[in-house]
Amino acid sequence: MGESDTKGKVLKKAVVWKNLYFYRKSDTLYQLTAEFCHRYLPAYGDRTVDQMVQAARSGKQNIIEGSEDGQTSSEMEIRLLNVARGSLQELRADYIDYLNTRHLSIWPANNERLQKMRKFCHSHNDYSDYEPLLSRMNDEEIANLALTLCHQTDKMMCAYLEKLERDFVTNGGIKERMHAARTGYRQEQDARLKALETENLQLKKRIKELEAIINKIGYPTNSWAFNNRFEKQI
Repeated sequence: MGESDTKGKVLKKAVVWKNLYFYRKSDTLYQLTAEFCHRYLPAYGDRTVDQMVQAARSGKQNIIEGSEDGQTSSEMEIRLLNVARGSLQELRADYIDYLNTRHLSIWPANNERLQKMRKFCHSHNDYSDYEPLLSRMNDEEIANLALTLCHQTDKMMCAYLEKLERDFVTNGGIKERMHAARTGYRQEQDARLKALETENLQLKKRIKELEAIINKIGYPTNSWAFNNRFEKQI
């Protein structure tokens, strides 16, 4: 959004959070985590299930709330998006714990399967892209998929937050925008008043010029001869 689009506006342009790539990835993480916990963790007696599902849900829900609140409060948007990042970091730690406690592998950066997975995740955001694959994957593969999505989502959110912070430094929050809008309105009114005063002075000057013409002609202003000759003078 350019400066001309935001000038004089108090509310920021609403963000369509459903279109944000990192939101779509976070929703995929939530649904993937629910499936993972249902498949590999006990239904009762293990608090890890609730923690993982809640962390995944908190990640996507705080993106939604932050984006909605961002129309009026940049500070709240930044804060809630950072809460979302914290939730997804917690989820990432749970997946790492799962792999470590079961002596499964966290795939290193040079792992060929991980490189293919990163490439796939980079260009696919929605759960519908991943759902057909899950039935053919084991817990180690799904956990590493989730870690890849956590990493990519966090990286995208960091870039988005940097943009929001730059915008906040440049344009301020809602109080600064309200002040700028009010100041802009007053400046417009002052400029309009000044233009009217200039026009008034010009009209007064023209009236004096016309009065001088009338005095020079020397005819009564209500006579036909005066009107005819006056029209020729002007």
